[in-house]
Amino acid sequence: MGLTAGIVGLPNVGKSTLFNAITAQHAFMANYPFATIEPNVGIVEVEDERLDNICKIFNPRNVVHTTFSFTDIAGLVKGAASGEGLGNKFLSHIRDVDAICHVVRCFDDSNITHVSGKVDPVDDIDVVNCELILADEEVVDNRIPKIEKKALLKTDKEATYEYNILLKLKEGFKNLIPARLIDLSVEEKKFIKNYQFLTMKPMLYVCNVDESSIGNGNKYSDMVKEYAAKDGSKVVIISAKIEEELSELDKEEKLMFLEDLGIKESGIDKLVKESYAMLGLRTFFTAGEKECRAWTYKDGMKAPECAGIIHTDFEKGFIKAETYSYDDLMKYKEVLKVREAGRVRFEGKDYVVNDGDIMEFRFNV
Repeated sequence: MGLTAGIVGLPNVGKSTLFNAITAQHAFMANYPFATIEPNVGIVEVEDERLDNICKIFNPRNVVHTTFSFTDIAGLVKGAASGEGLGNKFLSHIRDVDAICHVVRCFDDSNITHVSGKVDPVDDIDVVNCELILADEEVVDNRIPKIEKKALLKTDKEATYEYNILLKLKEGFKNLIPARLIDLSVEEKKFIKNYQFLTMKPMLYVCNVDESSIGNGNKYSDMVKEYAAKDGSKVVIISAKIEEELSELDKEEKLMFLEDLGIKESGIDKLVKESYAMLGLRTFFTAGEKECRAWTYKDGMKAPECAGIIHTDFEKGFIKAETYSYDDLMKYKEVLKVREAGRVRFEGKDYVVNDGDIMEFRFNV
């Protein structure tokens, strides 16, 4: 259950540079619009110090981190929905992602072309958000005629229910309101989940700043923060160029570089943390001499559901889960001592898994 995110933004805001930093895949970049036409897809391992520490105790033959998948698409421009630039057809590539990372240019550089000729992060955000809304509106417009007759004749309750939801969405889209901010009930949101509306997805604004601004941001990132507060979205400040340089270094060199910059963690680490928090994601672990592994799950999931993340048979035949916490393992240093301290528990079907739980599932099929 790795996290998936789509990277969007105007041309030349640093999307591909950020993608390179995240995945070290060296996606093609150029100082002109639409250098990225086909989507770049990359999967990166999520660093987790807890997994590293668990491995020091178990010394496993194999280590598996949880993963984070990014899709970098072509830069959007004003009028994409009506065919400007490359149009918005490539937005279909991010319909199935969990979240959207909107990269916003928050730096001055006369050597890097800005598609609208000036640095104005709020205007840039409005352009991209408008195109996302118009793309969603197109989906609604294509669906309404197919169910309208049944809905109006009230011959099909489900069609009527769906039609009324789509009318709400259409009205909101006409007023440039993203789907996530339109007044829909939990049941209505669940009903339209399969539409995968782009503007229903959580949005994380990524402020791409210069090196001097990575600590506290700048006037541009402050504008983004103010905008995001009204939008109910999160903001992360990074320097895509510095992140790309960091991606070329080994772990010790990276730590030294961050120390020289006066920061404790990289922008990528902050991006991952905020994405996980935004989506309500947590991590549990399985550990042994053969393998130590991190697994991503959604907050509130019970033990059988987490077992099912590993294998569907584990959930079907779930009996119990031998469970202890990461903190207890770090305290006692050995699983045997954790047992002797009475800190190992056998949890049943109603147990809600906690972040950092180390689990071994018992099942029978």
